[in-house]
Amino acid sequence: MKDLQSIKQRFSIIGNNEELNHAIDIAVQVAPTDLSVLISGESGTGKEVFPQVIHNYSARKHGPYIAVNCGAIPEGTIDSELFGHERGAFTGATDSRKGYFEVADGGTIFLDEVAELPLSTQVRLLRVLEAGEFIRVGSSKVQKTNVRVIAASNVDVVMAIDKGRFREDLFYRLNNVPIRIPSLRERGEDIILLFRKFAVDFAEKYRMPAIRLDSEAKNMLLHYAWPGNVRQLKNITEQISIIESDREIRAVTLKSYLPDYDGVRLPAIIKKDDDKAFSSEREILYKILFDMKGDMNDLKKLVYDLIEHNDMNVAFDGPNARVIQNLIREKKNTATGPEATENSSVDFTPHQARNNIQDTEEIVEESLSLADKEVEMIKKALEKYNGKRKLAANELGISERTLYRKIKEYGIE
Repeated sequence: MKDLQSIKQRFSIIGNNEELNHAIDIAVQVAPTDLSVLISGESGTGKEVFPQVIHNYSARKHGPYIAVNCGAIPEGTIDSELFGHERGAFTGATDSRKGYFEVADGGTIFLDEVAELPLSTQVRLLRVLEAGEFIRVGSSKVQKTNVRVIAASNVDVVMAIDKGRFREDLFYRLNNVPIRIPSLRERGEDIILLFRKFAVDFAEKYRMPAIRLDSEAKNMLLHYAWPGNVRQLKNITEQISIIESDREIRAVTLKSYLPDYDGVRLPAIIKKDDDKAFSSEREILYKILFDMKGDMNDLKKLVYDLIEHNDMNVAFDGPNARVIQNLIREKKNTATGPEATENSSVDFTPHQARNNIQDTEEIVEESLSLADKEVEMIKKALEKYNGKRKLAANELGISERTLYRKIKEYGIE
């Protein structure tokens, strides 16, 4: 096993997070093999570093290494880019051209955002993985290639399979060894280490003193959600380094660079954009509501006992009488058998009440409808962020697409 610290230094990996270290460990262990690897993680977490680790610790390290961003290539030209084309294969194909799989023969090819590949291209890729064969666009000649494929995705590939956007057989061929990269908000003190590293780098680049954070600003960094992960942290550090003249950054200054910072990072369900994901949110909401109802029932029982024995030592008049009368009436309506008879005798004696107030107020129980709760929470989130759906979606812990669907479904203005 290679020394973990030397690997981090070689590839500029900053942090001591346990899950990050585990990902590095897996990458080094799988490197000597020819197994395909699927790297998952949110956008901006640094997934592109791990294919380089695998390639450089493999027997292919002297061969070509090519990184391809599948999401950045238009659908009409992706096959030509990956597998090459013959002259005259399509308009503008004035010469024959080698594709990435042909150029990377004997080396490694990294397919970033692999879930963005069209289904037709996925079929071609599956053939490369299964037989090491491909055909140029506009040709009928089968060619061989010996390429190690490493793929990465920032979306849930299993979800893409359920939606028919990704082939299940291709997923199993790519996912021989899965590696998950933790998000920045999961990495704790690594956030401070990364900030310091970026601050020093930009100080050297722009020939100025490095910025530093006071204790309150550090705490703010640790409690921010970092939707853009390491990439966002690096950009913010660069902005502050250039713009701010004071080299010690206080929380009030840092907050201006984090416009959606709310001071509290609550558990949230992130990046789930289908009915199954919302089902899990409903389960959480149901549990909260039932727990609240149980707490209310326990509180009512305690109050009943106190009323019956007059242990509260309070005057049963005015607002107290109204509340207590409601509780007694509710217990009478729900009690059966001897308990009902015993409770029916509960009354206000002269020394307990100054005024016998007849209460005709109807008790309206709070609605436990999930749909009503969803509408209420969506309206509150939209109102909080002045109708900005992206910020409201982040607050609710759902995607902007799901929020838009819910707004249309409930007819929310």
